[in-house]
Amino acid sequence: EVQLVESGGGLVQAGESLTLSCAASGFTFDDWAIGWFRQGPGKQREGVSCINNHDRTTYYADSVKGRFTISSDNTKNMMYLQMNTLKPEDTDFYWCAAVPLLSDIATLCTRVEWGSWGQGTHVFVSS
Repeated sequence: EVQLVESGGGLVQAGESLTLSCAASGFTFDDWAIGWFRQGPGKQREGVSCINNHDRTTYYADSVKGRFTISSDNTKNMMYLQMNTLKPEDTDFYWCAAVPLLSDIATLCTRVEWGSWGQGTHVFVSS
């Protein structure tokens, strides 16, 4: 059974940093993509950043490029999202998700329905 457990959300001020973590189990980590998605009230779900655990290619939404960095540790089955220079518009509920490597990472992150999700963690950025 695929399990994903997020941690690291919280309340920060604009301009500060936060790191989200995702502990994964129940699948062959190297053969899957793993990513972060967010969705706030009245918004569409957005693929924030995703990583191909096999070839380490990454995708970032335009809204977070240059500020967020995704990484994963295949020895620990962990994924991280380092979020710098946070903005109030980054306030959202963030989920960790995983999907088998069926396509390139950009297509996976933006067009494919992911089947495995964590419970999510809330990030609130005050102005």
